[in-house]
Amino acid sequence: MRQDNRAAVARKSSAFVPHDLARPIAGAARGPLAGLTGAVKDMFDLKGERSGGGNPTWLAQAKPAKRHADAVRRLLGAGATIVGKTVCDEFFFSITGANAHYGTPVNPRAPDRLPGGSSSGSAVAVAAGAVDFALGSDTGGSVRVPAALNGVYGIRPSHDRVNAAGAMPMAPSFDCIGWFASAPAIFTRVGPVLLGGKAKRAKIERVRLATDSWAQVDAEVAEALRAFLTRAAAALPPTEDLLVAPAGTSAWREAFRTIQGREIWAAYGQWIERNRPALGPGIKERLAYAATVTAGQTRDARCVMTAARKTIRALVPPGTVLCLPTVPCVAPETEADAATLDDFRARVMALTCLAGISGLPQVTIPASQVEGLPVGLSFIGWHGGDETLLALALRLAPYCGA
Repeated sequence: MRQDNRAAVARKSSAFVPHDLARPIAGAARGPLAGLTGAVKDMFDLKGERSGGGNPTWLAQAKPAKRHADAVRRLLGAGATIVGKTVCDEFFFSITGANAHYGTPVNPRAPDRLPGGSSSGSAVAVAAGAVDFALGSDTGGSVRVPAALNGVYGIRPSHDRVNAAGAMPMAPSFDCIGWFASAPAIFTRVGPVLLGGKAKRAKIERVRLATDSWAQVDAEVAEALRAFLTRAAAALPPTEDLLVAPAGTSAWREAFRTIQGREIWAAYGQWIERNRPALGPGIKERLAYAATVTAGQTRDARCVMTAARKTIRALVPPGTVLCLPTVPCVAPETEADAATLDDFRARVMALTCLAGISGLPQVTIPASQVEGLPVGLSFIGWHGGDETLLALALRLAPYCGA
């Protein structure tokens, strides 16, 4: 993408941070990503630059990085040029995409609605055409949610398949490095560059619809996504209904919340208590909750997570994928009140906690629209099945967006 286009998007969308790069970082002359441009969430080390994690006090105290984050190094080595750093929710502790300090990136598909977070700027930069792809992170949905709300492709890889060295943490038990792209071919090209470890490829022979997840979404969202499945039937094996959590996901969601709170406080709690930084609405309250999570509560939550992980993984052996809506509704309005956003957050977490707790990969595709607003459809695969999910996204691309 041209530099002048990125500058225009920066002015119109607030996708890029005020402390953006002075100049692009050129990648290798040759490689699988040669000629492509990328942006990175403001949490990844870039040599000579400071990462802010969405908070200006943290940024002011941060030291310039001595080296690139591993994921950035891989992208540059593959020929991509990094052109900017993108806005994110403060300390990554939100899924709305709002930032009280830098402003809320403007969702180009729905300018009066939230972009989703916490990788909001990365999703917006891709959706607006400022870059070919963008790097984000996903703990509780921070790639999947903004991808769905901005109408682009996004992936939360298998836990630990993308090296997180040089990225600010949130909750390491769940943190994953993911990416966005609007073009499915580019989306899949990024995969081999970032994915480490051993791939476990298998032909998809069974698609299971997570009926309890489908039951939690707005009727018009479910209708639009089921229409997509009908359009794409020739590209998929037969589907079957499956109840993932007969007792409900409330206990799973609460276990996730508890562990996430304990781990983010371990990462930033002492610094917050020492510096008393200004924190945006919602972030302040969630971090206050995180400070109260005890070791005993965390041990109990890990027992719940271990059992849940075993249950979920047993439902998705190699060759089987779980299909569910990425988000339960269209993007909330930018000026939505706190109660509306709390409800949105709870409903989203009921869907996103499945991959988070299980450590399984999840890809979201821009499958459809509701009254012109994007909604995403997700597929969760087996651990190591990331490459198969990327291939599935490419195969389904012709049916997307209606």
